[in-house]
Amino acid sequence: MDALGIVLIIAGIVCAGCWILSLLTKDTSWVDRIWSIVPVAYVWVFAGAALVAGEDAARLIVMAVLVTLWGARLTYNFARKGGYTGMEDYRWAILRGRMRPWQFQIFNLLFIVLYQNALLVLITLPALVALQNPAPLTGWDVVFALLMLALLIGETVADQQQWAFHRAKSRAGGHKEPGFVTTGLFRYSRHPNFFFEQAQWWAFYLLGASAAVAAGAGFWGGAVNASIVGAVLLTVLFIGSTIFTESISAGKYPAYAAYRRSTSMLIPWPPRRAEPATAGAVS
Repeated sequence: MDALGIVLIIAGIVCAGCWILSLLTKDTSWVDRIWSIVPVAYVWVFAGAALVAGEDAARLIVMAVLVTLWGARLTYNFARKGGYTGMEDYRWAILRGRMRPWQFQIFNLLFIVLYQNALLVLITLPALVALQNPAPLTGWDVVFALLMLALLIGETVADQQQWAFHRAKSRAGGHKEPGFVTTGLFRYSRHPNFFFEQAQWWAFYLLGASAAVAAGAGFWGGAVNASIVGAVLLTVLFIGSTIFTESISAGKYPAYAAYRRSTSMLIPWPPRRAEPATAGAVS
């Protein structure tokens, strides 16, 4: 069986498991719990296929190591927030309250389970492109790998700043002005961790495209190939999720409207005006 077939079998098993567990536990966060794990497995399946075939697997090994680092960081951050202790994402609970039970179950199956698991396969397909286009590493691979690593570091910093703020907020009894973090990287983006997360998968796509170009593919089919769908759909998902998250924040925190006006939503950018005097501290 080819590598893609193995990945699709794993994805099918994961989908079934997430859906059944969501019904048994009435908890729809099972996809969240495997989000940082299954892409690592998928990319290593592609890398392993190159090694078994005796092809030049250097690029795929680099891609697999980078995704492993991504997965380890995200798993750690999710775990320290209690993600593996049975805590459901608060956004799913809000959506459940806005829908009839049967409507939410359709949403659970089609979007939470099937769509998101399909997306986790799609974002790893640049590794399939690299597998199908074996070629030696180039200088562009080094550039794209370092870019992905830099973006990983950026997300790590952003998550740590957010974690430190919420820890300080908890120590203060659950109230710390303005209620959300606005310093550090959050001075330049309302969601820098979201930006870095999406950008990493664009860098990953570029690594796959680099393989196709190095193997002789042209602009179409090489630099721009079908595996770009994963990065595009991930960006669409994050933008939609961010808008929904912000609608909740705006309803909870009066100062959020001013923060929205002054600060870029995703792409880090100098603030358009001075922050409110009540800006939250990171530590």
